[in-house]
Amino acid sequence: MRVVQAAGGAAITGSQPSTGRRYWLIALVVGVVGLGLDQAAKALAIANLDPAHPVPLLGGLVTLQLTRNSGAAFSMGEGFTVVFTVVAIAALVAVVVWALPRLRHLGWAVTAGLLLAGISGNLTDRLLREPGPFQGHVVDFIQLPYFAIFNVADICITAAAVLVVWLSMIAKVNLDGTRATDRAEAADG
Repeated sequence: MRVVQAAGGAAITGSQPSTGRRYWLIALVVGVVGLGLDQAAKALAIANLDPAHPVPLLGGLVTLQLTRNSGAAFSMGEGFTVVFTVVAIAALVAVVVWALPRLRHLGWAVTAGLLLAGISGNLTDRLLREPGPFQGHVVDFIQLPYFAIFNVADICITAAAVLVVWLSMIAKVNLDGTRATDRAEAADG
């Protein structure tokens, strides 16, 4: 049972789940769906796009341009594919081991799921695609004018980053569902 001090001093009680199982389940579902969408989109891109003939859409606002990226964002660090793979594994483990057990908020569960989808989508490429394990090239195929070519996993990671900023700085909600102001008031009171 959680007691929250409301405006005017009245105490409001409400039940809070004793376990975050439903939240990590939401995160896992979002992660698996995102990973599936990412890998399906990449398979379609490989099967249907010719790297030499990009496909402009929406008057050129979006172009489907198949590339294989051994580096990170904007193709930086192309000689460090193994390092990026190890970092991705560490990030995936951190989300699963550190973040998922602490989840008690729907927004953070969706954020964690998007991170799982994005990290695992590009990690799958690095582990399973040519030229081989830990050196595989990430399939990218969505291009905006004056921007890097990216994929669905990258969209998931970017959406997660936006949600992290929103939840932590604007909504001021912690992973456990408490508000940062609640903790400050509890420490003062």
